[in-house]
Amino acid sequence: MKVIAAYLLAKLGRNENPSVADLKKIFESVGAEIDQEKTDLFFSLIKDRDVTELIAAGREKMAALSSGGPAVAAPSGGGGGAAPASEPAAESKKKEEEKEESEDDGGMMSLFD
Repeated sequence: MKVIAAYLLAKLGRNENPSVADLKKIFESVGAEIDQEKTDLFFSLIKDRDVTELIAAGREKMAALSSGGPAVAAPSGGGGGAAPASEPAAESKKKEEEKEESEDDGGMMSLFD
């Protein structure tokens, strides 16, 4: 993914035909190491292909993957919608903590109760 991101970043920078050297400069600018094997593989796969066509083909594949089930509508209600969802999570977290505490005491045979 880093190689693809660097390539697209170079394209956004108005470099119509980014090279391995261009990607290497991008990686070095952020202190990352370039994986030469993955970079060579990437360039061999996109050779003589238009990036916009590749992105369009990828979108079509992703759309086919996500059409497996019905979409779930999110509740639409201001800022109050988030609070009820967090309450069950908080309750389950408290129960887990209580359970962990009770299990820890079992090894000491309840000396400190």
